[in-house]
Parts: sequence; structure tokens; C-alpha cells
Amino acid sequence: MWLDYLRFYKMENSNPNIFLTLENLLKFEWLSSVLNLKAGKQKSNSVLAGKYASRLRGRGLDFEEARPYVIGDDIRNIDWNVTAKTGKTHTKVFTEEKEKPAFIFIDQSPSMGFGSQNKTKAVVAGELASLIAHKIKKSGDRIGGMVFSGDSYDLITPKRDRRNIIYFLQKIIEANQKIYETKAFDFESSLVEMIGKLHNVITHDYLVFVISDFYRYSDSVIQYLSQLSIHNDLILIKVFDRMEEVIPSEKFVVSNKKFQINLDGKSENLRDDLNSDFDNNYESFKSALEKYEITIFKVNTSDPVEDQLIEVFSHYKQ
Repeated sequence: MWLDYLRFYKMENSNPNIFLTLENLLKFEWLSSVLNLKAGKQKSNSVLAGKYASRLRGRGLDFEEARPYVIGDDIRNIDWNVTAKTGKTHTKVFTEEKEKPAFIFIDQSPSMGFGSQNKTKAVVAGELASLIAHKIKKSGDRIGGMVFSGDSYDLITPKRDRRNIIYFLQKIIEANQKIYETKAFDFESSLVEMIGKLHNVITHDYLVFVISDFYRYSDSVIQYLSQLSIHNDLILIKVFDRMEEVIPSEKFVVSNKKFQINLDGKSENLRDDLNSDFDNNYESFKSALEKYEITIFKVNTSDPVEDQLIEVFSHYKQ
């Protein structure tokens, strides 16, 4: 009997739409080549273009070309090698260098275990983290992260090392495999503890991705994000399930393993109220973030994550 149970458990935990595996996450390494995040060492006119570009902070100057000297140019930038070869004075042209360490916060708490159609929110979050991490590694920047499980977390220090990414992904998988082993936790207390740890890692000039369903829209979350955005660049990705956005037009039961309620999706008034509640909460949260120039966009659990990211970033100048 126990052997049958273990075989069943192992089979269930290998479903890639419900549970993450390293094999599945590593597939996103090659997919990262088609995603144009424009992060890392980029010129100021091409970094996370549009809204993101103006806020990314550089670390120095990157030599681009030499051109003939004109009156008013800084004589300290004269390219003496080119000047000697051509017999005409040339000056160096620089573009702003955008080398930024990156940090990925990924939510694997119980609410992320929900999925009604294709994949769970937790699986999509893991895929996003893998895709972004591999993309940033190719830019040559340090990458680290934090995996939040609700009652615990794992902190991965930023490094320029593929092994560090593998370690990060393994920690995501470990948290994901235990996502349905729910334990009660105090969100505010967990947040305070995490903030203390993150302050020691994310200092300034970081590109920070926060991947979550943002199930708990709270003033304390917005306050911390606003503080983090003062010296860093934040991109929030809200992972959601279609059923959270639009409930089905039928009767169904909703449960959190402790309580359950019967909902009549056939009721037009109830359906409109719940659907508008999702939209209003998101727009309110988005408006609060925009006051601090923090970007947020949504990714659903139904469509391929790479297609959705390409669509999102295609709206920004390349």
C-alpha cells in the first residue's frame, strides 16, 4: 500500500504543470535568447527602453568610437592613437554603461499553488525566474535571489556563476515541491524579517524583479517597495490565473482547506462584482506603485511565458 502511495506521489509531483523540475526550468536557458530584456551592459538609448531606460543608473562610460575633434570637445578624451595614425586630431566618443547586478524575488507561498486551466501560478513564477536569470547571466551581470515560501525563505547571494543560478533554481524547486504542505504564518512578521535580510544584499544600482500574485495588497508592501526603488530599479510581475480575473458562469465550491463556500457563477451581479474586484484591486495597486515610478505588469498561467514577455517588452523602444 505504501509503495503504491509513494509511486502515486512521485508521479503527481512530476507533473510539470503543477510541480517544477530542474529539467523543465533549464529549458528556459535557450528561450532567454529570444527575450530582449535589455538588462545589463547596455547603452543608455537601449536599456529596458521607454519607461525603464531613463531610470536605470549607470556605473561608468563605455567606449563606442573615435571621431574628428571639434572645438569644445574635452581634450582629455583625445584618442592619441587614432590621431597619430590619421594625422588629424580625433576624440573618443563614449556611451553610458549600464552594468547592473540583478536580484529576483520569487513567491512560492501557498496562494501561488492555484491553477485552474494550464499551469499553477507557482510554476509560471518559476519559469519567469529561470528565463530572467539566464538572460541576465548572458549580459555578464551578477544574479541572486530570494525564494519566499510563506513561513520561510532562502536567500541566494548575487554572483556571476552559472552554478549560482542552478542553486537558485534548486531552491525554487524545493519550495515548490512543498507548496501544498501549508503552514500558518504571519505575513507582516515574515515581511519585516525578509526586509532586514534584503537590505544587506540589495544596496543600490540593482535591477530587482519581484514575481508574485501579490495576493496581499498592503500598505507595508508598498512602503518597502518604495524604499527599495529609491536607489534601485524595480520591475514587478503579477502572476494570475484566468479564473481569478473572470469567474466561470456556473456553480462551484471554493475552499482554502479550512473553510469552503458555494458560489453561484450564474449570478450576473456576483460575477460582475468579483470580476471588477480583481481589476479594481490591481489598478489601485498599480496606481500606488506609479507614484514611485515602479513598473508592474501581469502574466497569466494560460499562455507561454516567453510569448507574454516578448509582447510586454515589445511595447518599449528597442
